[in-house]
Amino acid sequence: MLMEIKQWLKRKIPRVPPDIREKLQQELLDEAELDTEFLVLTISSCVIATLGLLINSAAVIIGAMLIAPLMLPLRGLALGMLDTDRILVRISLMTLIIGTGTSMMISALVGAFFGLPEASFGSEILGRTQPNLADLGVAVAAGAISGFAKIRRKLSDALAGTAISVALMPPLCVVGIALSQQSLPLASGAFLLYLTNLLGITLSCIVIFIFGGYYLNYSQTSQALSGFVAMTGILVFPLFISFGNLLRQERFEGKIKTLLENRTVTVGQQSELVGLKVQWPTFPWSKEYPIILVTVQENIKNPITPTQVSLVEQLIKTELGQKFKLVFRVSQLREVVADYERPLSTPQLFGPVSPPPVSPLPRQDISPSVWSEDKE
Repeated sequence: MLMEIKQWLKRKIPRVPPDIREKLQQELLDEAELDTEFLVLTISSCVIATLGLLINSAAVIIGAMLIAPLMLPLRGLALGMLDTDRILVRISLMTLIIGTGTSMMISALVGAFFGLPEASFGSEILGRTQPNLADLGVAVAAGAISGFAKIRRKLSDALAGTAISVALMPPLCVVGIALSQQSLPLASGAFLLYLTNLLGITLSCIVIFIFGGYYLNYSQTSQALSGFVAMTGILVFPLFISFGNLLRQERFEGKIKTLLENRTVTVGQQSELVGLKVQWPTFPWSKEYPIILVTVQENIKNPITPTQVSLVEQLIKTELGQKFKLVFRVSQLREVVADYERPLSTPQLFGPVSPPPVSPLPRQDISPSVWSEDKE
C-alpha cells in the first residue's frame, strides 16, 4: 500500500520547485515566531473572548475570533512535520504551547475576578463543552481553507471567515472560566473541543500541502500523515458518542412535544405550550435523571394541578421508557373581551380638550336669627 501511495504521488502530484517551498517555509516560520505581536494579539483576544463568554454575547466573541493568532503556528507545524523541519516544528510547538497556557491562565483569572457561578453559565459557554463529530468536520474543512489560502494568494480574504468558523480561543477561554469555578467536567469538554479543532486544522493543512506539492520525500509524507490521522482517530470515538447522544436528545425532545400536544388534555386543551427544554446530565452515564421543563399558559379558570402533572409524567415514561423529572412552568392566561351591552361615548380625538365644568357650591340659607345673634 505504501509503495502504491508513493507511485501515485509521483504521477499525480509533482513537487514544487525548492525555491517556492523555501519561500513558504520562511513565511510560515515568521508567522509561527513567538514575538510581541503574537503575545499582544493573544492576550487581547483572550480578554475579549472571556468577557464575551461571561456576558453571553456572540458579537463580542466573534470580534475575539478575528484577532486570535493561534491558527498561525498550526500551519507552520503542518509543513514542519511534512518536511522534517525541526526548527519550524520546535518554534511552532513552543508558540502554540505558550499561547495555549497564557490564554487559559488569563481567562481563569478573569473568571475568578467576576466569580460567575456555574449555574449562571450562558449558552455561549455551555455550547463549547460538548463537542461532536460535526465540530471535527468543521475543523477539517476550515483548516483546509486556511492551508489552501496560504498557497493561493487570491484566497487570502477567506482567512477571516475561516477564523470565525473554527476558533481556537473561545474553547480555551471556556476551559479557564470552568477551572476558575472548579468545574472539571465543563473544562474537560471545552479542552476536548480545542484538541478537536487543533488536530483537525493541522491534519487538513498537511493534506493541502501534500496536494499542493509542498513535500520533500514520500516516506516522510506518509509518516506525518499517518501520525496525525492516528491522533485524530483517537478523538473520533468520544466525538462519535457525543454526536449520537445529541441526535438521541433531539429525537427525545421531539417525541415529548408530540405527546404533550396530541395525547394530553393538560397541554393540548387546558393550556397552550409556549416552550420545551430538557436539561440533560453532563455525562450520559450519570445516574442523574434529565429534567423536562415545560412552559405553558393556562386559563385562570382551569388551573393545572399536581395530579395532572403526575399523570402526564407517567404517560411520557410509559411511551418513551425513560425516567425523568417533569416540571411545569405555568403563566396564567386572562382573556379580555369587549362589552357590547354598555353604550360607548365617542372620545374627542382632535382639538383642544376643554376642562370639565365646575359645579357651583350649594347655596346655604342663613336664617335671620343667626344674623340677629351676630349683631348683638
